[in-house]
Amino acid sequence: MAEEKLSKKNLVKRLHVLVVSLRHPKTPWIARLVIVLTVGLALSPIDLIPDFIPVLGQLDDLLLIPLGISLAWSLIPSEVKEEAERQSEEKPLPQWGWVGIGVTVLLYGLVIALVWWIVRRIKH
Repeated sequence: MAEEKLSKKNLVKRLHVLVVSLRHPKTPWIARLVIVLTVGLALSPIDLIPDFIPVLGQLDDLLLIPLGISLAWSLIPSEVKEEAERQSEEKPLPQWGWVGIGVTVLLYGLVIALVWWIVRRIKH
């Protein structure tokens, strides 16, 4: 899978392998961080940049997600990738449901709180 082009189908497969490798004990912490941010962006119902903004609105979907997947992929050791690929073929994608929605709302809430705090600090 490392040599395949990143079509939409391959992106979904690779994203699944990344989710599986997230739980692997040999996955470096920086790769875990990139995976969490990328999966959060990919599954988020709220776009980082709204789609109605011409050109920029599609950047998060067309550029940031594939870049995040590629970066995370390059940070994971090959033995972890191979094991995660085997496991991802055996198990279907997890259903995040309310947990995914809760994590997304929490992350966006933290970002909004951080921006609000920074703006308040600048004003004073």
